Parts: sequence; structure tokens; C-alpha cells
Amino acid sequence: MNFNIAVLPGDGIGPEVIAEATDVLQAVGEKFSHKFHFQNGLVGGISIDTLGTALSEETLSICKDCDAVLLGAVGGPKWDDPQAKVHPEDGLLALRKGLGLFANLRPVKVLPILVNSTPLKPEIIGGVDLVVVRELTGGLYFGQPKKQWQTPEGRKAVDTLVYSEAEVERIVRVGFELARNRRKKLVSVDKANVLQSSRLWRQVTTEVSADYPDVALQHMLVDTCAMRLIQNPADLDVVVTENMFGDILTDEASVLAGSMGMLPSASLAGIPKGRAFGMYEPVHGSAPDIAGQNIANPIATILSVAMMLRYSFGLEAEACTIEDATLSTLKEGYRTHDIWSEDTIKVGTKEMGEIIIRKIKS
Repeated sequence: MNFNIAVLPGDGIGPEVIAEATDVLQAVGEKFSHKFHFQNGLVGGISIDTLGTALSEETLSICKDCDAVLLGAVGGPKWDDPQAKVHPEDGLLALRKGLGLFANLRPVKVLPILVNSTPLKPEIIGGVDLVVVRELTGGLYFGQPKKQWQTPEGRKAVDTLVYSEAEVERIVRVGFELARNRRKKLVSVDKANVLQSSRLWRQVTTEVSADYPDVALQHMLVDTCAMRLIQNPADLDVVVTENMFGDILTDEASVLAGSMGMLPSASLAGIPKGRAFGMYEPVHGSAPDIAGQNIANPIATILSVAMMLRYSFGLEAEACTIEDATLSTLKEGYRTHDIWSEDTIKVGTKEMGEIIIRKIKS
């Protein structure tokens, strides 16, 4: 089978981890007789420097013409000036909106061999296997008006939190569908004791739950969920929430796995049933302080392409091959800098990718 993939390496360590992920895809293609064709594009800081915009129409067109998108990371101190008219993250938001990517899936699975890589007690994080479903195209990040202005009393700013019934319904259905194929438990996170948007969220989620009698629904305030992620994360199965809450909670959840370098993600334009268009990226940022040093962890990006094979291409066996090769590599003690300990073998970005590829081929 032939697949076209838009590749957007982005900034910082993005190009390094993307290189390992595309090599992994090529190895999978050779093993299973698939052909993956890559089309490169610019996004983020490098796009600002080269084209004056965080996302060009050309790059967006490339993405729309492909079967899926593979993204590295965007941003860095070079482009952090709050007075700047354009920021690297603008390109990421424009990609999500332009491609209709409304559902962000962030799995957090704690591997037994990495339980000592986190600051939490092993008895707390043992058995953690959850997925956070974050709404991506609504809420504070996109609502209007959004502005800052000067008044006689000083500066003011406003951001608008807006959700429609249709936006809430489609994202919670993604959560219910995922839960139905897992442990059949869905936690819907909101702030319904304060926010009108959250009250709508809770109402619509309850209504949709009638279509999923086999899934146990629990409503949870976002502050309670933040505590639950630390106190009893193993009890969580699928968590669905709005844009900003999801952004914050998934970064918190990354601590459970030992490193953000271990966590993949998928941003989908539909319910994940085998052929949903999506953009795949590691949860971590561009980490410009370690760029070019061959120490970044490529596993999050490699596991992201496994998610691509599963959710956009319907290739379950191929996805499992990548995941099994990665787990086998870790079981043999190979670690990048972020998860290394004295009783393990430290390897670089490229070396980690090469070991995983050898296991895929063997």
C-alpha cells in the first residue's frame, strides 16, 4: 500500500526526532511491503524566519493533499517576544484549525521498567494506562474577542471561552468510543461549578452518554482531576476535556511516564476507527537547549507514528511492531539522557532510533 505523509520537522530538536521516526516508518514499509512517501514543509519559527509566517498556504496545502501529517515541535526563545506580531505556536493553532483536527489523543502508559524514572512512588503509578482526549479547536485559544488594549486606568486584556453544543458532542463521542474499546470508564472534566461553558459541556456529555450505556460516565471538576492524576492515576481510563484544561492536565500526566520524551499524541479530524485523517507529534516541545547534541529522546515521535499507522492507516499489526520493538529496546536497558539511570545503557537520539529499527527488521 502507498501512503503520502506531510513531514513538518519544525524547530529545535524537531528535525532530529523526526529523522528517526521517518526511518522507522521506512523500516516498517520494507517489512510489510508498504511505501511511505514524504513531503516536507515548514512550520513554526523556521517558517517565520524563512517565509515571514508561522504557517504558509503552501505548507497547509501540502498537508491537505496527504494522508496524514507528522510534526516535530515548534517554538523557542528566539521567537518569544510578546510584542511580536507572529509566534511559532500560531502555526500549530492554524494547522489544527485548517485541517479540522478537533480531537487530541494523548495516551499515558507507565511501563513497569520505568516506574523508578518518575518522582512518584511506584505503588502510585504502577498499572497506569490512560488516554486524555483534549478538544483542540474551541475554547479560550480560539474564542473572539481576543485582544489587549490601553485604558486610562491601565492595560486590559480579554480572552473569550466559547463552546457550541456540536463541538462538545463530537469530542465527547470520541471519548466514549475510545472508552468502549478499553475499560469502559469515561471521566468528563469541566469547571461546571463556575463556568457556563462547562455547564453546557456537562449537559451535552450527559445527553450523549445515553448512546453508550456500556460506558460508565463520571463528571469531575478540573481541580479534582489534577489531584486524581497524582493520587490515584491508575483508576483513570479515558479522560475527555476542553482545550485549555486538556493542555494543562496532559503536561501534568507526562510526569507519570517518567519523561515527556516518552509520550506520543494524535490530533484527529474524526472518530478514531481506522482511517481518520490526523496529525501526529510528540507531546514535548522543541527543547532548543539540547538541539543538535544527539541527546533528545525520539521515542515519543516514534510512538506517534505507531499511532498514525493505527488511526489513520488502519495498520494495527504494523503499529504493534513499532511498539513491541520500542518496549524490547527499553527492556534491554537502552536509555536516552532523560530516562537514564546508572544501571542502564545511555544512547543518543540516533542510536536509539537505530536499535529500534534493528528490532523491527529482525
